[in-house]
Amino acid sequence: MRGQGRKLRKQYATNSGQPDSVVFFIDRSLGGKVVAETLRKAGARVEIHDSHFSQDARDEEWLSVAGSKKWVVLTKDYKIRYRETERLALLDAGVRAFVLTAKDLTGSEIGEVFVKSLRKIYRIINTHQGPFIARITRGGDVSILVEKGIKKIQ
Repeated sequence: MRGQGRKLRKQYATNSGQPDSVVFFIDRSLGGKVVAETLRKAGARVEIHDSHFSQDARDEEWLSVAGSKKWVVLTKDYKIRYRETERLALLDAGVRAFVLTAKDLTGSEIGEVFVKSLRKIYRIINTHQGPFIARITRGGDVSILVEKGIKKIQ
């Protein structure tokens, strides 16, 4: 009995891997190269803001494209959920967004937090169709703050 429980936990861990179809979009607030490379080393597929848009592209512009391509947005713009124009653009585009709420982290530390959170991120992606805005804490906890039609703003 005791060994069987361990086997089930191990099996669950291997069956909860990342979906191959998930592409993460790194918002310009996260920089680009360091966070992207850290995620790529962990096996994630990544697109960087500056590879597709100018630095001064409005959030509504890139959010629309991210939604149409089904990219999962990673950002540290924690105020995006409070600014009505951006929040509505995100929700209307069907975007699934994860916002890092920790401050004063280096690029490599940010990348490490995202990697640490990947399993939880994939779990939310697999169980919530979106659109939504979820929070990621410094410790790697992930929770949904806003879903289409439901405001859970904290």
